[in-house]
Amino acid sequence: MQSVDPAHTYGADPVVTGTPVVAGLAYGPVIRPGDRPEPDLGDAATIPEDDRDAEKERLAAAADTVAGRLTERASRSSGAAAEVLAATAGLAKDRGWLGAAGKLIGDGTPAPAAAAAATEQFVEMFTKVGGLMAERVTDLKDVRDRVVAELLGLPEPGIPTPDVPSILCADDLAPADTAGLDPGRIIALATRLGGPSSHTAIIARQLGIPCVVAIADLDQVPTGATAFVDGGLGTVGVNPDAEAVSAAARAAAELAERAAAWRGPGRTADGHEVLILANVADGASARSAAEPGVLEGVGLFRTELAFLDRADEPSVADQAELYREVIDAFPGQKVVIRTLDAGSDKPLKFVDHRDEANPAMGVRGNRIIALHPEIREHQLDALAQAAEGDRATPWVMAPMIATVAEAREFAGQVRARGMIPGVMVEVPSAAIQADKILAEVDFVSIGTNDLTQYTMAADRMSPELASLTDPWQPAVLSLIERVGAAGAAQGKQVGVCGEAAADPLLACVLVGLGVTSLSAAAKAGPAVGLQLGSVTLDQCRAAAAAATAADSAQAARDAARTALRN
Repeated sequence: MQSVDPAHTYGADPVVTGTPVVAGLAYGPVIRPGDRPEPDLGDAATIPEDDRDAEKERLAAAADTVAGRLTERASRSSGAAAEVLAATAGLAKDRGWLGAAGKLIGDGTPAPAAAAAATEQFVEMFTKVGGLMAERVTDLKDVRDRVVAELLGLPEPGIPTPDVPSILCADDLAPADTAGLDPGRIIALATRLGGPSSHTAIIARQLGIPCVVAIADLDQVPTGATAFVDGGLGTVGVNPDAEAVSAAARAAAELAERAAAWRGPGRTADGHEVLILANVADGASARSAAEPGVLEGVGLFRTELAFLDRADEPSVADQAELYREVIDAFPGQKVVIRTLDAGSDKPLKFVDHRDEANPAMGVRGNRIIALHPEIREHQLDALAQAAEGDRATPWVMAPMIATVAEAREFAGQVRARGMIPGVMVEVPSAAIQADKILAEVDFVSIGTNDLTQYTMAADRMSPELASLTDPWQPAVLSLIERVGAAGAAQGKQVGVCGEAAADPLLACVLVGLGVTSLSAAAKAGPAVGLQLGSVTLDQCRAAAAAATAADSAQAARDAARTALRN
């Protein structure tokens, strides 16, 4: 639970608290998701034996329909929304889940009840595994509800479309729901579950709306009540003083307007340069990020979207076409491309992923290459092909690097193709050995989502552990400081491409720790740039020193805010 600043409760009662995710203030009526279908698991009639094959086909057809809808939405989306929708579509066609439901139908269970019972089997398994697999529980339940609704001839479940701008409160939100939100109608998000790097948090940043997660007492906020969400403080208040909260909302809107008008380049008030970059997942999201002419390039191009929904590995030519779209969106500017980060919660259909007791710490990211070296060889060939001609040289980095030897091997393959090699710092061992790893590569980029999870030994989807998976944790900041110092000593760039880079206050601390570039959802960039332009490098260093000296994430926030104010 976060402490509440009484000056910011605006006379509300009650005020509940959680983990702040996206700063900003929103004020309006509270809505909640509608009811989900509930199939009868106990008293449903047994399907006659002669009809069971047809019932299996009915389930398969419903699953195909749901997967098709989600895939279509993914094709009309971009960035993180497209990625999570594609991954959820893959769950609807998962052979294990369909096989378990099919076996139940074979024993006489009707398709709706079989889908629900098979889901419970997988939910129990995913929950026991924990880590990133536990994150799929909400996704799988969402797929179940959509398939059951299709089988029962009910409307597709989802988020209601309010008549007026409203605050959406929920236990948790499925990616398929969050990705389709209209920020003109849903002006803030508040959830009981989730964490700072959950899908809900990531897409809220992409939409640019205030968001607070892990609010244990969210049921104290009634549906239909007038409330506010303060995404900076992590508070939700009911029935605030209308005049006080309206004035605060106007001030927040004015700040948002100033951020929207920011045009860069990224630098502190005393001229220290900091690149403000975008996280993208495909050509469409890259073009959208580049269109305002504000951001200075791409700090993270997630390449998974080219692979996730493919039965076979995409050809070098197909990959090159996708990569070229992103490179061309920012002509002559920095484009950092992450090689395939699959496995765990993002399995590949053309790779036989082994069952693992803890997939989050298993064969994922760069580790897949040990079993399938041809995947990386083909991807690097495609990246080199995409950069041919007068295009800028891509910066290419590998995920889940844990040792100096891994960094050295990857750097050799990248340099052999005429590109600039780097690695992700997500594993604490990479941060501890940052000086040795930087001696092998030309840059590093810190993935704060995984670095925080692994450093704190805390599942990033656990609401009970949300305070531990907060990137403001002083232990995490100390590791970042170590990486920043190694980069400065060797004159090499240190970026942050995790969700922490979207927090304007934390951005100042990161710069004070030695970070040279910040990459996040495109909509977050202007607010970060505006904040950095209002402070000096010395102020950033003072905020960083205060935050790393704190004894908790909230204390680090408060200390940094005080240091910048002073």
